[in-house]
Amino acid sequence: MEQKDYKKITLDSWIKAGEGGNGITYENPAEPDLLLKVNRGSLNNLDSIRQEFDLSREVAALGLPTPAMHEIVRVGEDYGILMERIKNKKSLFRICHDQPERIDEMAKLFCSLFKQLVATPCNTAFFPSRKQTALKGLEKSSFMCRKDKALLRDFIGSLPETTGCVHGDFQPGNVILSEGKPYWIDLGRFSWGDPMFDLGHLYLSCVVYSKMKQTQDIFHLNHEQLLYFWDCFAKEYTGQADHAEFDRKVARFAAVDMVVRTFYQKPSFVTNIFFHIMQKPLLKAFTDRK
Repeated sequence: MEQKDYKKITLDSWIKAGEGGNGITYENPAEPDLLLKVNRGSLNNLDSIRQEFDLSREVAALGLPTPAMHEIVRVGEDYGILMERIKNKKSLFRICHDQPERIDEMAKLFCSLFKQLVATPCNTAFFPSRKQTALKGLEKSSFMCRKDKALLRDFIGSLPETTGCVHGDFQPGNVILSEGKPYWIDLGRFSWGDPMFDLGHLYLSCVVYSKMKQTQDIFHLNHEQLLYFWDCFAKEYTGQADHAEFDRKVARFAAVDMVVRTFYQKPSFVTNIFFHIMQKPLLKAFTDRK
């Protein structure tokens, strides 16, 4: 489809409603039932927008609650999606920010939603395999030495091809609540595979990256609060007060998650250096049994 086929809109009447790591959302008083999302950086292109649009519709077909997609639009030189506006909504992380005393409650809710998600049979004819995406990302990555690549290649290859749903950007900012009803959002990396892929991503967000101001700004929580969210989630998921061994297993998938990102976005030189530094401690989880 040519660019001219997409309706053109300007941001003159739109007001920024929120932002995350991948995009910015806008509201328009004249369009109270619509929300406009414009992606950031390398994700702000027609292919990425089309993928997110189509994936979101397919996720809804699986019976998982998500805002309805309406149409793809041009926003100046960029692309955006007009979608259903969920009114009076807050993300789980925003709720934790506004009411820190509810972090434990939100972590348990997020765990319950996760169990429902991964128990949902995925449409494997439409959605990609997370395992295969990880292998492709590994081959494209340039921040790892040959030895570490071989380690991850063997690990990824050993994983079973389970067919439950995987969100792909699994963190509590991507669940919103409206009048008690949850909705999954930001579904551009939705796929199927081992549930641990999603847990590795959550571990990166709450534990590995939580000291970074950028992470704290995106998730609206400080370092200690992000660590506490992970602690509450892990205890609920494992049913154990001591989840140190579970954390070591998850750390392996956190190392894999970094190469998955390479599949979706080409990292800059600086980002590659960052990944190299941050991944090294995670790789110890493959050999450190203490």
